[in-house]
This record gives sequence, structure tokens and C-alpha cells, in this order.
Amino acid sequence: MKEKLVTLELALEHGLTPEEYENICELLGRTPTFTELGLYSVMWSEHCSYKSSILELKTLPTQGKHMLAQAGEENAGLLDIGGGLAVCFKIESHNHPSAIEPYQGAATGVGGILRDIFTMGARPIAALNSLRFGSLSDPHQRDLMRGVVRGIGDYGNCFGVPTVAGEVYFDMSYSGNPLVNAMAVGIVPVKAVARSAAKGKGNPVFIVGSSTGRDGIHGATFASEELSERSSERRPSVQIGDPFKEKLLMEATLELVASDALVGIQDMGAAGIVCSCTETAARGKVGIEIDVDKVPLREPDMIPYEICLSESQERMLVIIEKGKENIAKQIFEKWELHAEPIGEVTEGGRFTVTRNGQIVADVPADSLVLGGGAPQYKRPSRKPFELEAHKHFNPDHVPEPADYSKVLAKLLASPNIASKRWVFEQYDHTIGANTMVGPGLSDAAVIRVPGTQKALALTVDGNGKRVALNPRRGAELAVCEAALNVACTGGRPIGLTNCLNFGNPMDEEIYYFFRETIAGMGQACRALEIPVTGGNVSFYNESKNESVMPTPVIGMVGLLEDFSLATPTGFQEEGDFIALLGTQGKDLGGSEYLHLFHDLISGPVPEINLERHKALIQLLKHLTDNRLIRSAHDISDGGLAVCLTEACMPKSLGAVLTFPWDLRPLEILFAENASCVVVSVNGDLWGKFRDACKKFDIPVKMLGRVGGETLAINDWLVLPVKKAEEIYEKVLPDIMEQVEELSV
Repeated sequence: MKEKLVTLELALEHGLTPEEYENICELLGRTPTFTELGLYSVMWSEHCSYKSSILELKTLPTQGKHMLAQAGEENAGLLDIGGGLAVCFKIESHNHPSAIEPYQGAATGVGGILRDIFTMGARPIAALNSLRFGSLSDPHQRDLMRGVVRGIGDYGNCFGVPTVAGEVYFDMSYSGNPLVNAMAVGIVPVKAVARSAAKGKGNPVFIVGSSTGRDGIHGATFASEELSERSSERRPSVQIGDPFKEKLLMEATLELVASDALVGIQDMGAAGIVCSCTETAARGKVGIEIDVDKVPLREPDMIPYEICLSESQERMLVIIEKGKENIAKQIFEKWELHAEPIGEVTEGGRFTVTRNGQIVADVPADSLVLGGGAPQYKRPSRKPFELEAHKHFNPDHVPEPADYSKVLAKLLASPNIASKRWVFEQYDHTIGANTMVGPGLSDAAVIRVPGTQKALALTVDGNGKRVALNPRRGAELAVCEAALNVACTGGRPIGLTNCLNFGNPMDEEIYYFFRETIAGMGQACRALEIPVTGGNVSFYNESKNESVMPTPVIGMVGLLEDFSLATPTGFQEEGDFIALLGTQGKDLGGSEYLHLFHDLISGPVPEINLERHKALIQLLKHLTDNRLIRSAHDISDGGLAVCLTEACMPKSLGAVLTFPWDLRPLEILFAENASCVVVSVNGDLWGKFRDACKKFDIPVKMLGRVGGETLAINDWLVLPVKKAEEIYEKVLPDIMEQVEELSV
């Protein structure tokens, strides 16, 4: 079949700019073929090239004593955790596919991130997710949420990885464009890490796993444009997942990694064959030549353009040492998977594609890839005028409510605060028998490192409201809260990954939010000495010209040397002292209280002293290592009152708190202060506890004692714990039952 004649008009239809098309023609010294146009259009898309973000991302700190791979160097981040082992982790978005086909979009998001982990020779031990939807009063949003949660649960459960932690938030800005961010974590012996560079002239290049179809073609470019009413026509851009096939692929991959036949390996995710071939070639400073006639297909009459760009799931590209092809074939035959040689490594650094003996694409591999010849732009930015107005919001003008108990009850009934049990009970968080602390029991999940006494503390955190009000400080707070959640659990934060969800980067105001977010994230990471191991940027999250709230999501990994030190959220024993670590302030700006009761997203967001926050993290590590506290829970959504209520509920233990105050009760109870943690302490250890706080120069205030069946705070608020539990647990089930009725 003769290829289409490539014109500027056709290039524009593929999402390229006139300047980019001119650059391609100059680079090649000729007009590109139709297949080559497809290669450049997908590899130079925002999703693959990071052309609007890479220059900003380069400013993030990526050095650390645990680092074994630099950000972007491999398929996922890699940190040394001692004992000859490394933790491998990454987070990615699957927002646009999930908006169109929520079940498959979410499921294949999980599948893709799992492949990034086991491609490095690591066995996945945990999955996490961060989700955003519009208001659940909208039946469509409920259907979206049901499909996404079921897709995540089905894929993870069938594959055999525990989904151990996550977050779910709701805001009208996500109505047309939900966010679905998936994170995976694995463990690998340091000596067994698989690398992704192609090497060795003449070494055969194999495609392994599933056959190639037309699903997902231009999925990467689809993820690089805003959603519209026509987006439903792009359903073929949403891949179809098969978790059982992926399980076989994982076992075969790990067996191949353990052999001496493997040279390099790369997951086929966005942009499929072209991405995996050019990235491995560029990393190894070599070329790759493939013959698409040798690619196993599941659909007839596929042209080279389609074969190269297909994003069919459960596939890998592997480079095998010449002469050891039979080892790879036998391994994949054992697991009943395709393993077909489709080409070989070459010299000269070119990516060449042939069909029927004819060359249909011949381009410099490096010219296609992120960090190589792909475009890099520094977009113009403009600070939105309304950000100044938010700074001048005066929390003193917010009136005191008439009944604090009713306020707390309503906050507990907010979907943003209420129990997410309806979600996490659809996930099996016990697969593998390594989950020490699962969803809802601690500020971070705790997963035992198999065969050791060590454990990992894992969390995902993000607060779009704070970033919308002050992007730099909001990003600092996101990093700090994730690190604090790990510390409250007993872990020492050692590294983070991120998923940055924003609107159109060509919009100067949106790009301002993005740049400031990167700056804030970098400041916090440097102050806390936590390196960024990699991550994901997702632009064009908008529909009908309305952008989602700027939403950076932080995936944090912490290390516990002894899993028995894991600290729960809930109060443990009657009579224990309850104390507050840190200093409260008038931080109503961006709070759930202000949003729920006054329909406002406004005000200055909480102040954060990064050095003091670092000291608080170090104090919590000292307290947990020396077993000086029985529980720890940071103040976040809903403020102190919600924090205390959540600490009461796990064991249905009440608390009586009587303490002096120098702020209004409204601020004490419902401000969402940063760097504040509620802990419970055995009375016999109170002296040692106070001494430790003094040593780390962290303020401590006695609040009261654990006991009874009611939460009582001064003479302001009284709420029976059973009543609080009933409110907290019923919200999502009651709302989501409406979906069942509509679906009958």
C-alpha cells in the first residue's frame, strides 16, 4: 500500500506546529514519510516529549544518598534500602482515557505503571492511586467513579498486587476531566536491576507479550489535547487491559531478567513500539532496525504507521544477547506468550522501519526522544490577578458558627473527608501477606519488605485548593504533608515521585501555576533532603475551556528498619495522654470548612517553616523508634476536630480535652494547620516524651486524655464516637447506592 503524501496540513492534523514540521523536514533533509510523520507526531506530543515541562523539571533536586538511578534514566525511580535491596516506584496519570472509558482507562493505567516496575526486574508489592471527580450529586460523576474504582480493583486484584493506599477528592473543576493517577512499588535486589539501554551491534530485538492491535493508536497525542464533545469518538485511543496476561508477562520478564540472556528491556506504554525502540536506542547510543512484517498482529491489514504507534497493552521490547535467543524463546513459551524477533541493534543511531523489504521510516533515534532532539519550550507565564485578592482575605471576618458539634458532623459527612471504605474495600490490600497497615488505619500504608524486618511507608497526597490559591506554597505543603504522613507512621522519608495535573500549558496563567508548583516542590524537597526520583506531567486536563484545579500529587516512600515500629492513627488505650505537636494558626484559607459552609475557596494558605517541619519529622522518627507514642495523626482536611474524631474511631475510644487557647474556637477546631500532629502517649512515658520534644525544639501542648465514648472538646463540642462513625462511614455508600438504582 502506497503511503499518504505528507503535507503541512496533514502535519497540523497530527498535532504538530508549522515550526515543528519545518524542523522535521530540515532534520531529515526531506519531507517525512507518512510513517515518519506518525513517529514524530506521537513522540513530540506533550505526553511523550514533555516539551513544555522538561526545562522546569530539570530544576528539581534529584540527588540523594539512596539514589541508584537518576530521574528519567530508567523506567522508574530506584532507591537503595540496604541489605542488598532496592525499592522501585513511580506514579503516572491516565486521566483522558478514564474520562472516556472509565473502567478500561483506569485498569490500563494500573497495568502500565506495574509494567514500569517489573521491567526493571522488581516484583511489585503495592499499588496506590489518587483520584479526582466532580460532585457526586451528578449521576455521570457517580458512574465515572464506579467505573474507575472497579477498573483499578479488578486489574490489581486479578494481577495479584495489593492496593494499599490512596486518596479521593471531589470538586466541580474535575467534572469534565477526572484525574486518575496510579502508583506502583516493587522490590528488587540491587545486583539484579534490569536496565533499559540497547547495546551490542547485531543483538536481536524481540517484542514479547500480547499481539499488536489497533487499540490505543495515538493514545499519547490524545492525552496531549483537551477533552471535548468529540472525545467520545476517540474510544479506540483507550487501550484494553488483560491483567491475567500481564501476570504471565511479569513472571516471564522476571525469569528473563534472572537469566544471562538479557541486554536491555523497555515497557511498551505510550507510543508503543516507536517509543520503546527509540528510547532504548538513544540510551545506548545505538540504532535499532525493525521489520514490521515480523510483529505478531491481532488485526488484519495494519499498516506500518499503525503497528509502530499501537498502544496495545501487556507488551515489552527486549534486547537479547546474540546466540541466546533460544533462552528467551523458551522462557516466554513456558508462559504461553509471544516472543518474536522483529529486528536488531545497529550502529549509527538510527531507527529504521521496513515493510516488505522497503524502508518506510529512517530517522535519528535521538531526534524523537525526551532529553534528546525532542522540542523543549519555556512557555510564557502570567500571574493571575485574583491570587493577590486571596492573600488579602481576612479569616477574622469569618463568623463563629452557632453549634460546633453540628459543624463537625457536617464536615464528617463531606465526601472529601468522609470514609473512603466504599472505595478501598473493592481493592484487595492483603495479597502477598506483606501489608502490615492497610487503608484507613494509619497516615500511610505500611508494607513489609519480603524476607526482612524492614518495611516501607507509602502515601499519595495532593491538595488542589491550596495550589489554586498559592501554587508555590501549596506545592511545598503537598510535599510536606506526604513526608509528615510517612513520619507519623514511623517511616523516614527517602524519596518521592510526582504526578502533575494541569490544564493547557499554552495558557499563560496555567503555566504560571505549573512553574510555581515546580519551584515550591523543589524548595520543600531541598529543605527536607528528599530527592525526586521521577514522575509524570499531565497537561490539557480541561473541557469546554474550563481547566481542572492545578493538582500536583506527591507519591512518597519512607523506610522503617523494623516493621513492628509502625504507628497507627487511632488512639490505643484508655487513660493515655493526648498531645499536640506544633503550633496552630488562623489557617482557614483553602479549608474544607470555608468551602463547605461559605462556598469559598479563598484566603492565604497555611504558613510553613520548612526547617521546623524537618525537625518535626525527625522528632516523630525518634518517638516511634523509642516507642514513646502510641498513635500519631497529622492535622489536615477538616482541622483539629476532624483529626481527633478520626483518631477516636478505629477502636471506638472517646476523648476528653480541656486546654487553654489563644485563638478563636473556630480556628482552633477547623483551621487546617501545617506541621501539626496529634499523638497519644502512655502516661508513664510522658516525661521522656516531653524531653524528646524539647530536644528537637518542637512545641507540645497537652490536650487531654483518651477515654469514654464521646469526643468532648472544652465546652465547645460534644459528639458520641458511635454517632461520628455512623456519619463518617455512611456517606459514600449512601451516595453510591443511587448508581445501583439508576443502573437497574
